[in-house]
Amino acid sequence: MRVHNFSAGPAQLPLPVLEQAAAELPEWRSGMSVLEASHRGPDFMACAADAEATMRRLAGVPAHYRVLFLQGGATGQFAAIPMNLTARADTVAFIRTGQWSRKAAVEAARMGVEVRLVADEAASSYTTTPEPGSFTVPAGAKYLYYCANETIGGVTMPYVPAAEAAGVPLVADFSSMYLSRPLEVESFGVVFGGAQKNLGPAGLTVVIVREDLLGRARPDVPLVWDWQAMADNDSMLNTPPTFSIYLFGLVLHWIEDTGGLAAMGERNDAQAQRLYDAIDASGFYANPVEKRSRSAMNIPFTLADPALDAEFLAGASAAGLMNLKGHRSVGGMRASLYNAMTDEGVTALIDYMTEFERTRA
Repeated sequence: MRVHNFSAGPAQLPLPVLEQAAAELPEWRSGMSVLEASHRGPDFMACAADAEATMRRLAGVPAHYRVLFLQGGATGQFAAIPMNLTARADTVAFIRTGQWSRKAAVEAARMGVEVRLVADEAASSYTTTPEPGSFTVPAGAKYLYYCANETIGGVTMPYVPAAEAAGVPLVADFSSMYLSRPLEVESFGVVFGGAQKNLGPAGLTVVIVREDLLGRARPDVPLVWDWQAMADNDSMLNTPPTFSIYLFGLVLHWIEDTGGLAAMGERNDAQAQRLYDAIDASGFYANPVEKRSRSAMNIPFTLADPALDAEFLAGASAAGLMNLKGHRSVGGMRASLYNAMTDEGVTALIDYMTEFERTRA
């Protein structure tokens, strides 16, 4: 029996995608599995081209942006971004709203750049986001970086800081909300993220980069991290994660078939609101994030008595509600409601929470 998987990633995949992949796995094209197909062969090259074309349609990626299929996760791009956009001792600007933007800033500093924190929400224990216009990007900064959705803390930037970044390339980590709603690509210089939340299995990192930002890599950057080199080779400078790209393409077609990004965003918001409403109406559960900055993807919550956490999780698992334990750094619970989460899964979680509160409060 399939369970409801609330994991922050690798995350639940759409059942129709899993069923199609299962049916095609032994014999995909040319009498072989996609797992066996050469990345240089015409079948897989057509598969990769279709995945890129579908990504461009869904997200409205303009012709003067390149779509790169890379490896190393978002963490790899924490280093690749400064290596491709800066020289040593350059200044970069960061908005810090949680642990992933903190990790990216630390990695950028390791690459020899000066990191300026133009906004840091530490005072709220990273349960808030900066108000628009409350920070200034220093003159000469090579880019402004932010994490659109902090997976661990359940915090989303409620706006795109394009005005604050005027004249400076805006770089955004979209890992945990990639294609969960419409995306205005032209507001950004670089958008990147791992696929394992909303777009497929682990192993694939998708980078969208404006063409004028290519060709700036430091001379000592390894070619697999050089965006220009990867773009020149259609992301096949080395063997790409073929199965991940194949599944990524299936997920993109599933998103198209279910109404596209506008419909996906409406469904995601409606599901998240149902869970937030249940938490807010309770005297037993609480969400620590200010309402304007609440994530629709990752919803952390605590129980009134932390001593009940283990019992709550055990009962949830027995009810088929899996991976609700919060990140080890913050504790509590966390329900991740990515694109493939169903209304039935959200209903089952709310019903379980209601009954647990009734019998334990």
